[in-house]
Amino acid sequence: MNPVTWTVQGTSDSARCGVMNTPHGAVATPAFMPVGTRGTVKGIDRDDLAACGADIMLSNTYHLMLRPGEQVVKELGGLHDFAAWSRPILTDSGGFQIFSLSSKVTEDGVAFRSTYDGSHLMLTPERAIQVQEDLGSDIAMVLDVLVGLPAERAVLDDALERTLRWTERAVGAKRRADRALFGIVQGGVDAELRRRSARGTASLGVAGFGIGGLSVGESAAERNAAIEATVPELPSDKVRYVMGLGDTEGMLDAITRGIDLFDCVLPTRLARHGKVLSRDGDYSIKRTEWTSSSDPLMEGCLCFACQTYTRGYIRHLFNTKELLGLRLATVHNLTYTLTLIADARQAILDNRYSAFAASVKSRRVRDF
Repeated sequence: MNPVTWTVQGTSDSARCGVMNTPHGAVATPAFMPVGTRGTVKGIDRDDLAACGADIMLSNTYHLMLRPGEQVVKELGGLHDFAAWSRPILTDSGGFQIFSLSSKVTEDGVAFRSTYDGSHLMLTPERAIQVQEDLGSDIAMVLDVLVGLPAERAVLDDALERTLRWTERAVGAKRRADRALFGIVQGGVDAELRRRSARGTASLGVAGFGIGGLSVGESAAERNAAIEATVPELPSDKVRYVMGLGDTEGMLDAITRGIDLFDCVLPTRLARHGKVLSRDGDYSIKRTEWTSSSDPLMEGCLCFACQTYTRGYIRHLFNTKELLGLRLATVHNLTYTLTLIADARQAILDNRYSAFAASVKSRRVRDF
């Protein structure tokens, strides 16, 4: 039996909500996973993360295998003990980070140079699984071949077929029965390739499905069409996860199409640049108009940044480069994102998701 299972709780048209059970607890879906690349979400601690409403965190295989090394993490009790995070953790395979480097992809795996010391390294599908099992994450992702868009069909076809072969190798390399393995669907924005990749990945018996190869240059319409082509080919009783998606409109569109899980650095990265996410439109806290503002970052937000501090004070922190400003903006942006997803879950349970999503979108006007 798979150590990670998903059970439906409600539907609203094609949107769905449920519970993903893992070795470290249950996750209500749809869910957003804050990105703790090196075992920590930048700028905040585990108590902040829990207070924001996070049920699950994502960490990065590539970075952790290099610093401090998976054996160090294993010796210190695994990633949960290492990071003092008792809730579920998903680790990606490192494929996206390697995609951004000058890497060489062969049938064996991916050859690349470390961003830390320039050393030559090789990551194979088997090695990616071994590292993640040593890290001890609840969910490991297979190593996939990521292609930037736009791309020629032949290139996308080759990448998806190699990803399927690598997934089969990853399934064979899996040793820990108490941890789950998710496959990754590729195919760019080509509907036929997406369907073929989804069918092939589903046939390999993985516990859940990442939908990869998106948020790499395609339009929102192209992304939505790729999701629409993929979802019908996947088992209805397993998790569907769009990788690297975390903006409000993008997540709402994906939930409309039956997606359960998301991750993205967007909320935390924007926060570090002074960008505030809000129901009424995103904005920069650095703008002069907030100098004497006594308003919170967002009216009605229950995060401690909004409950305690004013826009004027937080603007002052950013303009004087005080680290507290980064922390407060990060806590707020994550609370906004996680509350949005929690509200979406409730709207699905109430069978009013379409109206909910339309209402959220209609209020927001980006104004960075």
